[in-house]
Amino acid sequence: MKMSKQFPLNALRVFEAAARLGSFTKAGTELGMTQTAVSYQIKLIEENVGEPLFLRRPRQIVLTDVGQQLAPRVSEAFEMLQEAVLSARGDINTALQINSTPTFASQWLARNIGSFQLAHPNIAVRLTTTEKVIDLIAESTDIAIRAGVGDWPGLDSHPLMRSEFTPMLSPALAEAIGGIHEPRDLLKLRIIDAADPWWRLWFAAAGINDPDLEGRPTSRLGAQSFEARAAVAGQGVAILTPDFYPDDVALGRLYQPFDLRCSDGRDYWLAYPHTRRNTPKIRAFRDWILNAFAPAGRAASPGTVDQTVN
Repeated sequence: MKMSKQFPLNALRVFEAAARLGSFTKAGTELGMTQTAVSYQIKLIEENVGEPLFLRRPRQIVLTDVGQQLAPRVSEAFEMLQEAVLSARGDINTALQINSTPTFASQWLARNIGSFQLAHPNIAVRLTTTEKVIDLIAESTDIAIRAGVGDWPGLDSHPLMRSEFTPMLSPALAEAIGGIHEPRDLLKLRIIDAADPWWRLWFAAAGINDPDLEGRPTSRLGAQSFEARAAVAGQGVAILTPDFYPDDVALGRLYQPFDLRCSDGRDYWLAYPHTRRNTPKIRAFRDWILNAFAPAGRAASPGTVDQTVN
């Protein structure tokens, strides 16, 4: 698709807004233009491209195939221009919006994000947490750290760490029942969130297919990190990802009675919109976190990860 040197940049801005908002009227409101002026700018770019970019329907506009190809590239270009200007003037208000699962945020990200901020003092990190998978575009979020299998349409994704799980409890609680010697001993204790499907998977792998969890009280604390705190307090045995709690193990607050770890195939991934993969702030965070999870002494290449954490 070849453009003339005199191609009006303003027309691209209008096209980007109309494509993003799905409305000439809304685009005009955002840009401070009349609907007639918006239509004129769209006509200019369509004449230059040589193809219609929108299908005009009653009270609705829809991107054509050509428009769908062009829109994400234009959005990415404007994002990069904005980032470049902010970087050039040293604007400390450049914000990186990260959405993470609560446990990853509290048990890994909060402990390590300081090194990213020291390396990139011009990027202000804004962190939100949720267990739900959000729409990165609709929520205006730059990056997500999710649990899953990494197959989200429209997103680039990179594996960070395996989400393995095993029972963990406080040593004092284990001693209170004479120690944990075999998997069935765990059933003498309160099971924190007995409805969690991880429990059945682990007990089955341990050779116990009838753990009788149905009659036990269920309590959803909302995040694995909260269940870990309950286990540290001696309120029961929790099913946890041990790689999140090395400090608690080292300090004797938690212990893992069995070597057996299981996985349901849902690991931790870094994800961001494919169309924004070259945005400087996203690229900076991607390279930092992938290097953090790379083997010691080796840096992960941009956009790759050498291995997951076991």
